[in-house]
Amino acid sequence: MQTLLSLSNDLAAAVERTAGAVVAVHARPRLPSTGVHWRPGIVVTAEHTVRVEEEIRVAWPDGRAARASLVARDPGTDLAVLRVGDADWPVAQVGDSAALKVGNLVLAVGHGPRASWGVVSAVGGPWRTWRGGEVDRFLRVDLVLYPGFSGGPLVDASGKVVGLVTSGLSRQLELAVPASTVARIVDELLATGRISRGYLGLGLQAVTLPEPLRRLAPGSGAQSLIVVSVEADGPAAGAGVMLGDVLVALEGRPLDDPGDVQAVLVGRRPGTAVRASLLRAGAPLDVVITLGERPARRR
Repeated sequence: MQTLLSLSNDLAAAVERTAGAVVAVHARPRLPSTGVHWRPGIVVTAEHTVRVEEEIRVAWPDGRAARASLVARDPGTDLAVLRVGDADWPVAQVGDSAALKVGNLVLAVGHGPRASWGVVSAVGGPWRTWRGGEVDRFLRVDLVLYPGFSGGPLVDASGKVVGLVTSGLSRQLELAVPASTVARIVDELLATGRISRGYLGLGLQAVTLPEPLRRLAPGSGAQSLIVVSVEADGPAAGAGVMLGDVLVALEGRPLDDPGDVQAVLVGRRPGTAVRASLLRAGAPLDVVITLGERPARRR
């Protein structure tokens, strides 16, 4: 019984340590979302909950409201950065999201405060969201994200913020954007106002590579990627890549799934040159593609 009481008190204390940096974000009709006072004057929230760009307000834990301006947004990682004038509030104590393990107790804290607790149910390596964002680590949590929780902090047992929870990156899974990704995106949005991502401008589909063709491309796997579309005036088109080419490797790394391309491109900025190894009409061919900037998705 004493152990259970101690756990209960520790969880309540973790919420208390975080709640001072948790705000309500009024940036859509009716239901406010949650935001985190990440740095003095800077609030981070879930991008999909920011439906207006003017007349945004945040409410501090004591209920006091302040105007906020939208600095920038990144739909790819579902993060938006707001600037508030009234910054005389605690900022989040950020923890090490890389230290999270499956089974660790965590809390999702919503404005109010409200809380939901559970465990880290899965972790993984870097991944690309369906919106095209690059996230440092896959974090799935087994807890309930109540309405209005998106944009709120994921809190570890010590009361530190290790991520932001959101329902905007999956319809089926409860996910969190790790604190390391939040910090990186916030830095870039504050510095440049946008997130630039390199891309090839190709549509690709996995295809089995017959053994005679594999012998022409040493190091290739059982599958490679056939080019099924080439974006007009895109980076790959400019390098001469054609429909029907088979993309075998990129920067020397064999490709057997379209996701392998994104893994190679992670962290490479527009303007970077990458070497693509192709098969065209049964003959090997190397081309150099200068990455373009991925166009923004329509909202």
